[in-house]
Amino acid sequence: MRDHRRVKAIAVALVSLAIAAGCKNQSQSSAAKDASTNDGSSKAGPGAAFAYNFVGTFEVKGRQGIATDGKVYYVSGSKGLYKYEKSGNLIASNESPFDGYPTAANHIGGIDVFNGEIFVGAEHFMDGVGKDIQIGVHDADTLKLKRAFKFEPASGQLEVSAICVDTDKRVIWMTSWVGEESGRYIYAYSLDSGTYLRKVHLQPPPQWLQGIHYLKGKLYVTADDGTADLGEPDNLYRIDVTDKSYALVTHELAFTDVKRVGDINQGEIEGSAVDQTTGELLVLINRGSHIVLGMPIGFYPGYDREISEVYRYKMTQ
Repeated sequence: MRDHRRVKAIAVALVSLAIAAGCKNQSQSSAAKDASTNDGSSKAGPGAAFAYNFVGTFEVKGRQGIATDGKVYYVSGSKGLYKYEKSGNLIASNESPFDGYPTAANHIGGIDVFNGEIFVGAEHFMDGVGKDIQIGVHDADTLKLKRAFKFEPASGQLEVSAICVDTDKRVIWMTSWVGEESGRYIYAYSLDSGTYLRKVHLQPPPQWLQGIHYLKGKLYVTADDGTADLGEPDNLYRIDVTDKSYALVTHELAFTDVKRVGDINQGEIEGSAVDQTTGELLVLINRGSHIVLGMPIGFYPGYDREISEVYRYKMTQ
């Protein structure tokens, strides 16, 4: 979870203090051992479309996005793409994913998979500023780039944090994490041509969107809207998109059961997906790192590395 009100100098100073505290707390040297067990207590909102029961987690290399075709899991890191068996075994990776991109990129956000292709939100990202947004389409077998679409600057989108495919309307949806429009809009492109179609105003707007997925006519977004240092949970929201210029937003789920050390929720929510073969919500969540302006800087006490995990929830109506 990110505190957007901090200037970098203050943030770095706080990180230094946290690291010093972590050095004193040798009893918490193993984050994996000290993290409390998820108790399945995430809370669905009063207007939620589903009930969610925690199934389990597994650790992955990527810290950005999760997608599935029902057979395997695909995971994105900031600079890599990975394929996992559903048992959690890594079976393929591409740690040079930007080879062949028409415009230089250094960051991948959330991803989706459709019809044997992985859809990637790519950009150049540094210190909270994104530019040169692109939609990369990678082969799901090789994880290598097949083609890329440019974004439309007139849309007002300043960054891409996540991407998904509306398989019914054949639309690619993108979210943004930075700028005045962050959380206020989602952006639509044609799945067939890559042409920009429109943006949709979210009412009320969630803060700092990180993930997006499509299911049965609805869009769902994860929001990095809790403050880690205060133990606040991040959330999932449902978006009812129509042909109107705006869409109503409903609170779907609060992630109150993220693993933690001590009393502080040290997670940062990222991408989301649904495994339609199992009826499970998949959410990628990171813990351990301080995140400042979208960049990992140091660790919380008890951690010597960042841990990225996929949380699985059984969905019932």
